[in-house]
Amino acid sequence: MEKEYAIRVENLVKKFNHDVAAVDGISFNVEKGEIFGLLGPNGAGKTTTINMLSTMLEKTSGYAELAGYDISKNKDNVRRSIGVVFQDPALDAKLTGRENLEFHSMMYGLHKQEREERIKEVLALVELTDKAETLVEKYSGGMKRRLEIARGLIHRPKVLFLDEPTLGLDTQTRRHIWEYVKKLNKEIGTTIILTTHYMEEADYLCERIAIIDHGKIAALDTPEKLKEVLGGDVISLKVSGDAAKFMDKLKGFDWIKGIKPHEGFIDLSVENAEKRIPEIVCLAPQYSIAISSVNLRRPSLEDVFLNYTGRTIREQEGDGMDRARMLMRHRT
Repeated sequence: MEKEYAIRVENLVKKFNHDVAAVDGISFNVEKGEIFGLLGPNGAGKTTTINMLSTMLEKTSGYAELAGYDISKNKDNVRRSIGVVFQDPALDAKLTGRENLEFHSMMYGLHKQEREERIKEVLALVELTDKAETLVEKYSGGMKRRLEIARGLIHRPKVLFLDEPTLGLDTQTRRHIWEYVKKLNKEIGTTIILTTHYMEEADYLCERIAIIDHGKIAALDTPEKLKEVLGGDVISLKVSGDAAKFMDKLKGFDWIKGIKPHEGFIDLSVENAEKRIPEIVCLAPQYSIAISSVNLRRPSLEDVFLNYTGRTIREQEGDGMDRARMLMRHRT
């Protein structure tokens, strides 16, 4: 059976002032009904990609279509086919939840009876029916995000973009939002494109994930297959001393499948990790290395990100912001 795609992207490029490539020839497809994740630091190209797919930014070259429409030639049809939940709040705090939805549905040209039906439907979906007449300024952070998701769904889009939907929320509220996202995807079949800095969020929600770094896709697969690439468990060592010399020695062992240093730690991808820890600890003093802590765990998406980019996503935040500022300077 041939796959049906909600999004197709081929060699998509976005340059600013013809020289700085924010997105540098990426290609991927998103199946209908899929939850697809885009991971990467600020400035890596994921937000620029979403801005092109949602027609807010014109591409430099390449091809992309959404819901069967060319993003450059059929912008109105693309816009009618998408919903967007932005990272920054976009609600009117002086209106009630229902009034926010009413205003948004009117912008999409929904008639009165249809508006009333859709508002009732999406309020129930995100469990805000009893708060519909409450001013948004009295909503909690989690309630506001749920209302924004409801607003993004009011016109029944074929594709919903969620840009950092749980940023700044506490752990419990984030978990609730995850359940709502899973629920709407299952019950409505909406294709969802998720951008996030929370690796556990992407691992829990996404069927496939693309890691974007410096405008290119560094890896693309299911979360489990991405983690399998590391080839074993991860031993994380907090070290002091000549780490470079120690790592050179460790590279000579065939049971060590990967070595990545970061923030005073050395992460090792190791086969039969439990049996190898004593050997590593005994070897360290020979190279004037002091090990102050040892942690053994299964590979995570954070480890995958580190493997493909050389740093954790948190370490990339600063560089990402610098890159974003550089791109903005080239735009102006």
